[in-house]
Amino acid sequence: MVLKTSITLLALAIAGQAHGQVNQINQQSQIQPKASAQDIERIIVTGSRIAENIDEVPASITIITQKQIAQQLMVSSEIQSLLANLVPGMSPSTGTSSNSGQTLRGRAPLVMIDGVPQSTPLRNGALGIRTLDASVIERIEVIKGATSIYGNGAAGGIINYITKKANSDKKLSGHASISTRFSAVELEDSVGQRYEAGINGEVNNFNYVFNASYEENGLQRDADGDILGLKYGLSDAVMQNYFAKLGYHFDDEKSLQFTYNYYQSKQGVNLIDQVGNINTGEKTQAIAVPVGKSVLGEPQGPTNHNLMLKYVDDEIFAQTGLMVDLYRQEVENIFFYSPTLANPDAGYSGGQSLIRSEKKGLRLTFNTRVDFSLANGDSVETTFIYGIDALNDVTSQPMVDGRVWVPEMDMESLAGFLQTKLIYNDDLVIKFGVRQEDIDLTVNDYSTLKLCKKIDQCSVPVNVIGDTLNYTATTYNIGVKYNALALFSPFISYSQGADISDTGRLLRTATVTDIALIHTQASIIDNYELGFSSDFEQVHFEFATYFSTSEFGTTNKFNEVTGVYMPVRAPQEIYGYEALINYEINEAWVVNATYSWVEGKNTADDVYLGAKQISPPKATVNLNWQPSHTISLALNYLYVGNRKRFEPVDGEYVGDQGPIDSYQIVNVSGNYNFASDWSAFIGIENLFNQDYYPTKSQGYTYGGYNIKGLGTTVNIGVNYQF
Repeated sequence: MVLKTSITLLALAIAGQAHGQVNQINQQSQIQPKASAQDIERIIVTGSRIAENIDEVPASITIITQKQIAQQLMVSSEIQSLLANLVPGMSPSTGTSSNSGQTLRGRAPLVMIDGVPQSTPLRNGALGIRTLDASVIERIEVIKGATSIYGNGAAGGIINYITKKANSDKKLSGHASISTRFSAVELEDSVGQRYEAGINGEVNNFNYVFNASYEENGLQRDADGDILGLKYGLSDAVMQNYFAKLGYHFDDEKSLQFTYNYYQSKQGVNLIDQVGNINTGEKTQAIAVPVGKSVLGEPQGPTNHNLMLKYVDDEIFAQTGLMVDLYRQEVENIFFYSPTLANPDAGYSGGQSLIRSEKKGLRLTFNTRVDFSLANGDSVETTFIYGIDALNDVTSQPMVDGRVWVPEMDMESLAGFLQTKLIYNDDLVIKFGVRQEDIDLTVNDYSTLKLCKKIDQCSVPVNVIGDTLNYTATTYNIGVKYNALALFSPFISYSQGADISDTGRLLRTATVTDIALIHTQASIIDNYELGFSSDFEQVHFEFATYFSTSEFGTTNKFNEVTGVYMPVRAPQEIYGYEALINYEINEAWVVNATYSWVEGKNTADDVYLGAKQISPPKATVNLNWQPSHTISLALNYLYVGNRKRFEPVDGEYVGDQGPIDSYQIVNVSGNYNFASDWSAFIGIENLFNQDYYPTKSQGYTYGGYNIKGLGTTVNIGVNYQF
């Protein structure tokens, strides 16, 4: 705690020093002007935790607008598919409730709602992307590459869901939507329904947003009309989201905001899996429960609560703003029932695990703005962003039946940070920063779980002595961007991230008797990136190439004796490139296309990384046509390439090393405004009924994962706005 106290004092000292410097040059300084309405789509908050223009960030950024989100909702409410279609560097959708295998540039991203972490990095269950309904989101900001700006878990970057704000022009406005979704291949039991509505407004200094959605899926069917496998499945799933945001403006500078978000997704289906085999080409599909058998376990899926309190003072000191974030998140993710979690000696024929995680945090962010002129007439705009992050994360993975698989991990983190931005003559942007983080991770005494794949194939339990592990890390970042030429605006950056992700996986397979002997040390990720953007007339083009190294990464190796996949920590390198082009052909036609390629290796053994991290090449094309204000049509094309880096072991592919064959998917959607307040829409997913396995289903050889993608599925509905 001595170091944590030192960090606190250091951050406060920085604040005081910056305040003093501002007072000394106050006579020649000016506050940065606020963004105008026409520039709002160019403003982001994720990259540095304050509002800034996207042109001032020397990194690859993808902004998904509310219009794009609404367009994707016409086809599907699944955020995984939305991100895969619109974000270069994001792996293709898994087609399930799990985002395992859906990485950002080959590493796990940190998912946030308004800056509050939703992922569970201490025991990464890969369910963080589905934490709210897409209808609640105003925009999505994706920052790629390792970053320590938000702390642990951001090895691949950040996906920040920015929730909707109140309409300040009206005391009351709102909307309602009803839709139905069904398989066009086999209609039987595939019909689902979705209801969504919200109101918002501003009365005097008070503003509010309320939104609710409820969705019931029917059976999900593939191109043959068969029911998709149930592992992380969405057949007969019920999704519900209730959202509230209340705000009060004390004056033009001070405001207080309270936000609550509840999201739940549960798959409760009276079917069982007929498990196939990727090596024999037999797909996994759901079938009726045979006579004499029953559905085992509880409905799988996440339940997520978020409470957030934000206070903003734009001028707490001279030219210094303050933002205080208090938050609490509780999540419970229940996984599928598995016979591999058996222990016949204790009377368990299988089991079902769940991840429990509770986070409580405080973020204190100061923002000091200083503008001044040099003797030669040049101008320099300087911004200092500094403060303290405090987080308590308590995560565990017990069994539903009461057994302990991953013991409770109690993490306390305190970090001080300083980020500086210099803008010289409006053209040259230089950013650099440092973050000092101190983490205490406490685990009490526990025993590893005895698991039996077969009666005579069991792991050996180990009694482990608990301890408090301490991690300290200092990470740096620096970036330069030059904006003088619209035709060529280059940037270069170097950033580091400190990561202790998935410590729970290491603990549950411990082979030593003392937690202090488990290799749990933090991994430092070094991320190098070079890119540029170009704008000429109606065309916008972006390109970036990157190289990322880490001291440790978590891969899996099959233990033939126990039948359990054990984690292997080894140095990794990941590299790739991305390109995007947006062409506004005319007022009616807009086309957007992307291409991304990524590869990675375990450098210790010089072997390629598997499908859990690395996805095949991906290309997308989004074509939008809006001939009038009453009609709009969109076509979305996704191409996923081949990746075949591994050879069979004893005639069979193992782990996440399955060969991946290419596939392509076409979605279409249309909207028609038939009255001033009413519109109807239709969306068709997999228009040509492509018969395919998603990348995860091909790459993962584990039993029950080889599930086909959705066949042609239709979504029809109406919207009302007032």
